[in-house]
Amino acid sequence: MTLVPLKATQTQKPNGARRFVFVLLDKFTMISFAGAIEPLRLANRVAGETLYTWVLVGEGTEKSCSNGATFRLDMGLEEMDREDTILVCGGLDIQRTTTRGVVNWLRREARRGVTIAGICTGGHALAKAGLLDGRKATIHWENQDGFAEEFEDVKLTKSVYVMDGNRWTTAGGISSIDLMLKIIAADHGEELANTVADQLIYSTIRTDQDTQRLSIPTRIGVRHPKLSQVIQMMEGNIEDPMSPADLAEEVGMSTRQLERLFRRYLNRSPKRYYMELRLQKARNLLMQTDMSVINVALACGFASPSHFSKCYRSHYHTTPYRERGTQGMPGAVPVRLSI
Repeated sequence: MTLVPLKATQTQKPNGARRFVFVLLDKFTMISFAGAIEPLRLANRVAGETLYTWVLVGEGTEKSCSNGATFRLDMGLEEMDREDTILVCGGLDIQRTTTRGVVNWLRREARRGVTIAGICTGGHALAKAGLLDGRKATIHWENQDGFAEEFEDVKLTKSVYVMDGNRWTTAGGISSIDLMLKIIAADHGEELANTVADQLIYSTIRTDQDTQRLSIPTRIGVRHPKLSQVIQMMEGNIEDPMSPADLAEEVGMSTRQLERLFRRYLNRSPKRYYMELRLQKARNLLMQTDMSVINVALACGFASPSHFSKCYRSHYHTTPYRERGTQGMPGAVPVRLSI
């Protein structure tokens, strides 16, 4: 096919072209935004015609993404065409950046039947507006704990992306590429989508059946079936932790053998590893929800707030109350566990 560069950023779309409305929230993630917009540009270039156009909208006149780059908006939160596809681009501090104005606008557009998607943490804005109730959805793995606690009516999955009717969500990172290639294939055929993927040097197109996180063996750098099985049980039983004896019994080994297995491959005891998983979830909940410290403690398997606070201080060198106070502070950087 002939490659013809075309400019497609415009408020008025040519006949037959499909328009995407990118809603930029404060601190949106650039890689997810770029992963959504670049396949559209390349589809136009490869096809030699304007198949897609797009506009950048939001509150105000410009928006800055999480890396500090600033984008000028084409328009505000105005009424869009029913045939448009709205993509809400989220990123850091999504609870704060999902403003009342954005929520009300999304509800209004949803009532008009517009297709609406959440890119990266943009799914939180859709859920806040009630647009995902009773539907399947996904969000970045780091935000799943808080999302699940806040939006119980949403059927949260760990998929790379989810398309449930006219409500779509992606997990963040480059998963927006997979969603857009799916859309291009549906609109204009797999040959065009595959050519766009080749232009992106994107050799493996994922589907909605693929999960967003690496497998446990890949994450921990160890391929041991029983060790992976135990860690999976730990991750699935945070609120009601299993004892080392029960974990060992489930995989057919003694408690002493389980201790040696963790010491050999992870340089810590099963109890310590389990504690770090629980504290990691606790930190996510503290930073991403309005749950009380007591409820966070209970959700992560701690019988008392005092024990929770003691364990939290020992690991993160601050208290849960002070941790929550750092939300929204300039320069506040999430702490990740080395596991």
